[in-house]
Amino acid sequence: MSTISTLISLNTPLSHVIYQSSSDLPDTWDHVANTTLFLQKKYFEILEHSCPSNMKCFFIGIFQNKELVGVAISQFLDLKSLESFGERDKCLKTIVRNFLFKRFASHVLFIGNCMLTGENAYVFSEAVPFEKQIKVLYEARDEIEKILKKQGITIHLLTSKDFSIKEITKINQTSICDVFQFTTQPNMIFSISESWKNEEDYVAELTKKYRDQYKRARKKAIGIVKRKLSISEIEDNQELIYDLYYHVAKNAPFNSFFLSQNHFIELKKIWKDNFLFYGYFMDEKLIGFTTLIKNGSAMDTYFLGYDNSIQREKMLYLNMLYDMIAYSIKKKFKTIIFARTALEIKSSVGAKPETMFGLMEHKNPIINYFLPYFFHFLEPKTSWQERNPFQ
Repeated sequence: MSTISTLISLNTPLSHVIYQSSSDLPDTWDHVANTTLFLQKKYFEILEHSCPSNMKCFFIGIFQNKELVGVAISQFLDLKSLESFGERDKCLKTIVRNFLFKRFASHVLFIGNCMLTGENAYVFSEAVPFEKQIKVLYEARDEIEKILKKQGITIHLLTSKDFSIKEITKINQTSICDVFQFTTQPNMIFSISESWKNEEDYVAELTKKYRDQYKRARKKAIGIVKRKLSISEIEDNQELIYDLYYHVAKNAPFNSFFLSQNHFIELKKIWKDNFLFYGYFMDEKLIGFTTLIKNGSAMDTYFLGYDNSIQREKMLYLNMLYDMIAYSIKKKFKTIIFARTALEIKSSVGAKPETMFGLMEHKNPIINYFLPYFFHFLEPKTSWQERNPFQ
């Protein structure tokens, strides 16, 4: 994960403090977490006010002596309280998977953030050896498990996410190298060329096939108006926005949570201009939306929603991707984090897959022994063909 520089003694043992409120975090928290918005106080405040109903968040401060040298996030998910894990796949395998999750793996404790894709779990001072980082994080996780047990919650599954190839290589040199490692859908990353000054420069570098795709999508979108929404407009359209989001979310192959209705309002209220909400209108009716988060030199795409019947007719999702690319080029971002799902269409606009790894343990030793088999049997498979629109 990301690191920061500070002068500390390597011989002093690390300690941790578990926080459940952003108001209790040390004053130096954001200085340590300055490499990503997703570990800073304001984001944790957003989660406190609007995290999914089946989620509890814990914030971990890592100290050497009394100096804060690392920060992390942990989340507990109660999957049993979900009405649906996702309604896209109706096969027998999916029915069996959902039953087993609810019966044997409904209480999940993460190191990391299951609402995001990418390395957003922790930040440490670069002076802290990696082995010590992992050790203190596992100690903190053990304490969170005890906190939950006092509340009558028994953890079934322990997992950590997301790790890049570089990070998992370091993990393989530590004492937890024998923990089951898994991969799911890759993180789709779009790199913005320094030579691109506007959308036209991007389109000019596409091959004819993909320029034609771009022209066809833009032609289909005639009649759709896109505009940035203010917080009052998000509030006025809250129910419709949630319906559009929920339609997309429930048709995913697998869900571990659903957003709260006020989540986008809280994001806009607290993050202001760092959170962008774009509505798509046809005949003055909201038919879709996208959200973007400015995170340093990276533009993170967030949740979206749309009317599926109009999406197909107007190629709305593809146009949304082109709009995100155009805005990010104009504002001189270096990368766009398109995250998981819809891999092939994201690939067709130029995003590249980055493999992300996770760690998983089951508290039942017998289930844990067979976990690699169970995981590969139950994990939804996604078949897709990588595209290269620039060659």
